[in-house]
Amino acid sequence: MINPNAKLNPKIFTSEIEQKPTRDGFGEGLILAGKENPNVVALCADLADSTRVGMFQKVFPERYIEVGIAEQNMMGLAAGMALAGKIPFISTYAVFCPGRDWDQMRVSVCYNNANVKMSGAHAGVSVGPDGATHQGLEDIAITRCIPNLVVIAPCDYIETRKATYSAAKYIGPVYLRFAREKTPIFTTEDTPFEIGKAINLREGKDAAIIGCGPLLYNALEAAEELSKEGIEAAVINNHTIKPMDNNAIIEAAKTCKAIVTVEDHQIMGGMGSAVAEILSQNYPVAMEFVGMRDRFGESGEPNELIEAFGMGKNAIKEAVRKVIMRKRQ
Repeated sequence: MINPNAKLNPKIFTSEIEQKPTRDGFGEGLILAGKENPNVVALCADLADSTRVGMFQKVFPERYIEVGIAEQNMMGLAAGMALAGKIPFISTYAVFCPGRDWDQMRVSVCYNNANVKMSGAHAGVSVGPDGATHQGLEDIAITRCIPNLVVIAPCDYIETRKATYSAAKYIGPVYLRFAREKTPIFTTEDTPFEIGKAINLREGKDAAIIGCGPLLYNALEAAEELSKEGIEAAVINNHTIKPMDNNAIIEAAKTCKAIVTVEDHQIMGGMGSAVAEILSQNYPVAMEFVGMRDRFGESGEPNELIEAFGMGKNAIKEAVRKVIMRKRQ
């Protein structure tokens, strides 16, 4: 059953559930942060409309800098502004940040522990027709390995707004990952959100599905359908990949003895790898991984790509059945 403490949208499994892009939550969260703190500024690499940082530009034009197609320069500018007391948010696609400006992220920002907030939009295969070159599927792997850097992948529009606002208050480098396509809004204003604190969305004892980003909705749907087969799967919103909520991960493993991780990202080095690292040292259990399997994406409609690459609802259900079989062996 859905955990009542998660305070999810009561229309969660109905056709009436509203859908909005998580990137809209970024734009609105940035405006909220800007209204509260005049030191919040925004920089963009010629993608203001796509990343929704244009919302901030319209409200605070004097606190917006259009850098142009120069992501590495943008990161350097942001580092300098942060060291001078500003709270810069930089905005581009995930394939460009951290993909193109990783060196500046590592040295100029994280090595100096500069208070820069970095956003990677259009992450995962949700970019759809833009194809493999623009589908950021490696960004979690190459950010979570950098010291001092917080990594967050919110699950829906509301949580992205909360994460963006919370990032502005956090002192230190933060990377925010969000998607392009409209996805279900299944959290509410009352759903808890705290950096570094996972949320138990659904209770279960047979297996635990640990996920991040909009694919969590698929995980919840899969768990509801599995319940009709007599399988009760917990679902955990692991929105903060770093620092990860070790206690929540270990407790899920102790309760269920079987874990499935779900992410719109390469399996290698992603959120699931981080979960495996924690459990291998503390409480090893059977695991299955749902995500991209060591290949590039391709052009297509976002939902079609999710299904084609084995990240949809049915793939999650099959992974749960498989991990339960393994724990019984």
